[in-house]
Amino acid sequence: MTQSTLTNLKKQVAPYEITNTRASIKQLINTLGPLILLWAVAYLSLSISYWITLPITIIASGFVIRTFIIFHDCCHQSFFKSRRANEIIGTITGILTLFPYQQWKNSHSIHHASSGNLEKRGIGDMWVLTVDEYAASSLWVRIAYRLYRNPFIMFGLGPVFLFLFTNRFNTKGARRKERISTYMTNVFILALYGGLILLIGWQSFVLIQAPIMFIAGLMGIWLFYVQHQFEDSYFENEDEWSYVKAAIDGSSYYKLPKLLQWITGNIGFHHVHHLSPKVPNYNLEKAHNATPPLHKATTITIGTSLKALNFRLWDERNKMFVGYKNSKQVHLKEDEHDTFANSIKVKVRKSSLQG
Repeated sequence: MTQSTLTNLKKQVAPYEITNTRASIKQLINTLGPLILLWAVAYLSLSISYWITLPITIIASGFVIRTFIIFHDCCHQSFFKSRRANEIIGTITGILTLFPYQQWKNSHSIHHASSGNLEKRGIGDMWVLTVDEYAASSLWVRIAYRLYRNPFIMFGLGPVFLFLFTNRFNTKGARRKERISTYMTNVFILALYGGLILLIGWQSFVLIQAPIMFIAGLMGIWLFYVQHQFEDSYFENEDEWSYVKAAIDGSSYYKLPKLLQWITGNIGFHHVHHLSPKVPNYNLEKAHNATPPLHKATTITIGTSLKALNFRLWDERNKMFVGYKNSKQVHLKEDEHDTFANSIKVKVRKSSLQG
């Protein structure tokens, strides 16, 4: 894409930033309604067989993801025109999905403003090291990084750590409004969970809610992971970084089956979302279809997205993700190149001295 094309992309997408209150309310009804109904059916099924309950919780987890997308849009002030309405619905959906509204809104805004910028990593994103950084790291940092990027830990322990620790405490330097939001979210979660436990008992509650939130958390982390961790993603230093290129080249189009696309609130059109966060989730596909340059974004499917499990480090030289083994080859080639370059320099110096 030319620079002029990149510059005009945001203008082309701008018409789809308009919020449709009716569509937003409809989405609230067709998301929270089924979630509450499935939760009730899951409880009733416990008296028959847990093997009936478990599939119901899996379906319910999909509606938790859809609820999170509403929360996500509220954080971007794109679900309703009113800031107050976004804050109220964002707080409520945050309680249901175990995310504090103000804390996540702030960290996610930083993620959008710095995605793909090598000099501004660390807030609201995945831990990514470059090949050189990994090579220069201490043994303990390498071990920590390998554990963090291990699929069993990231997608197994990740949801548990996210819900019980990361989302329950304020970050260092958090402002008063953010701190209060986190405290209030925790209080309302305790009240909601406590009320349900008093109503149906702690065992029934755990048998239903635990799998729902674990599966929703796992899939949420997976979606966030694959939408930025694909082979030829985009990472640049501050002086060469571009917001638009980071959106188009550093965010994927996750092409999902229609049912999964609906459940995940069109978040697969992640390149559109990063280009213009003000586009409501129900307009993302429309914006993509109406803007031909966006069709050139990296497209991944469920099958091809599995390759992302092998991507560990960012290779700055070749502009691509590589595995640990590949990173050794990169350094080996670099060492060979340096040796060759040094030998040429020596020969040049000798010939100049002889001359």
